[in-house]
Amino acid sequence: MRTGALVLAVACSAATPAIAAAQTFSYRGFVDLRALVFPQDSPHDDTNFVGDMLARGEAFYRPTSWAQFAFGLDARANSDDQVDTSFQVDLRDRLALRPSVSVRRLSATFTRGPLTLDAGKQFIRWGKTDVITPTDRFAPKDFLYVIDGEFLPVTGVRTVLQWGANTIDVPFVPRFTPDRTPLLDQRWTLLPADVTGVKVMVAAANLPSDSQAGVRWSHTGSYEYSLSFFDGLDYRPNLRIAVQPKVPSIEIAKEYPHIRSYGADGAVPTRWFTIKGEAAYVTSSTPHTDEYVLYVVQLERQTGEWVLVGGYAGEVVTVSRGQVAFAPDRGLARALVGRASYTIDTNRRVAFESAVRQNGRGVYVNAEYSHARGQHWRATVNAAVIGGSGDDFLGRYRQNSYGALVLRYSF
Repeated sequence: MRTGALVLAVACSAATPAIAAAQTFSYRGFVDLRALVFPQDSPHDDTNFVGDMLARGEAFYRPTSWAQFAFGLDARANSDDQVDTSFQVDLRDRLALRPSVSVRRLSATFTRGPLTLDAGKQFIRWGKTDVITPTDRFAPKDFLYVIDGEFLPVTGVRTVLQWGANTIDVPFVPRFTPDRTPLLDQRWTLLPADVTGVKVMVAAANLPSDSQAGVRWSHTGSYEYSLSFFDGLDYRPNLRIAVQPKVPSIEIAKEYPHIRSYGADGAVPTRWFTIKGEAAYVTSSTPHTDEYVLYVVQLERQTGEWVLVGGYAGEVVTVSRGQVAFAPDRGLARALVGRASYTIDTNRRVAFESAVRQNGRGVYVNAEYSHARGQHWRATVNAAVIGGSGDDFLGRYRQNSYGALVLRYSF
């Protein structure tokens, strides 16, 4: 951990004197200490307490009005063997474990008139809806905790052209970044009960070299809407399972199918609330890969200090090819979803989030309270309750309800 802390400190301290000399440098960052408690054992993981540390620093340099350079580092530690301990600086975000030190952002932004060009390691987000965002195809996640995924950056070039109320967004990502899937020996990977005593292995990753590209046209005005197209790889893998009865053993191989996604989203304000909708039709030429429509319809309202969001996430499978896949977005579909937050004052906030399957066989509820102290400190307490049946995506994690405490120091 010393190497990660040293690199992070150098990055942030390098920016400090420049701020005093000229307003072309800026930086931000935080250190998070998180404790998670799982009251129940899972079938193959009896760890009930997990400690996490994340230190993040980002520096920005703007030499002219039309150019900006950004650099960010993450340093991590974990008590449950979720972090790679080689202490090598990771740039690719392709490790099964979280890297102890990683480059979070390394990009250059150039702006000239209506044209903006972002090149390098960055975050590219599409879509408008909450909980599930069907058109968000350049945003892989870290799913070591399935219901609490954190976005991963991608490396590529993004060109944005804006004129009047219209915007054309054209990302190109030459190097594929997959989701980080749950670790095989931990509670967020659930194996069938009948594999007890059978050796289960994950085959060595053979990540494809295909590029990803897309285009999104959006219009803003009295109401907003957009159309999008994506051609590339699905960052959520199909799982090919091979049984070796002589050993006995099971080998799980990840395969990333080629997909095309045709999407649309929109937002229409009314007197009482804003209506938001988003949908994507996903097709694939890869064998054994489903084709489907994923959609979300939601209502959003802000009244006083309350922000209320509620809606429905649905899925229609147009071609079912029976392949097992790791797909949390599809797993959360066919559910009523909701989110609410209330700002008590400038320092305190409460928030709630939920997803309830339409057949009642799975439920997820999360409650959070956050309290800031001064300019730098914030404490957050949250509890997540998961319940349901073992044959449901949410219900199968019913032994993974947890409570968490996060202490953050921001700088």
